[in-house]
Amino acid sequence: PQGARIGTSALRRKAQLLHIRPDLQMVDIRGNVQTRIKKLTEENLDAIILAAAGMHRLGYDAQIGEYLSVDVSIPAIGQGALGIESRIDDAEINGLIDFFNHPETDWAVRGERAFLKRLEGGCQVPIACYAELDEAGESLQLRGLVGSVDGSLILQDQLSAPVAKAEQLGIELAERLLAAGAGEILAEVYGAD
Repeated sequence: PQGARIGTSALRRKAQLLHIRPDLQMVDIRGNVQTRIKKLTEENLDAIILAAAGMHRLGYDAQIGEYLSVDVSIPAIGQGALGIESRIDDAEINGLIDFFNHPETDWAVRGERAFLKRLEGGCQVPIACYAELDEAGESLQLRGLVGSVDGSLILQDQLSAPVAKAEQLGIELAERLLAAGAGEILAEVYGAD
């Protein structure tokens, strides 16, 4: 409804939703999934926004009212990707865990992280990026976004390139958004901290 109270802690989500629906009242919520679900009623919220993967994993499928498409809310960088950390110079261990690598996810995350790194962003700023591979798995498309916290200004762009150029693609996409004014938006966000 108009003026709905929506709970989320992500500036990225707030900015994108307010851009589409400036009438929404965004309410900060924190805590684990169960705590956030409780806040739905305790704080008289109309909705809360959570990652669907976590809801599924915890058995809360029936409480999902809507899935937000990437046209509405571009996810956080690396959203849903899992990683194993190892020492770069440990060839034996790296050889043992190499079979875990999923090349399509690797290319996607490389492009998204290069985008974030070039923007010098972190997880608490309204920056989003989403990578998709074509059906043949040869080309990567990146959608990137930088927004003002209040959603009044959203800069978006997208580019495609062969998967082998995933990191260059992320950097190029970030450069395009910087040229369009993303640096000024981010300076304002960082100045507000």
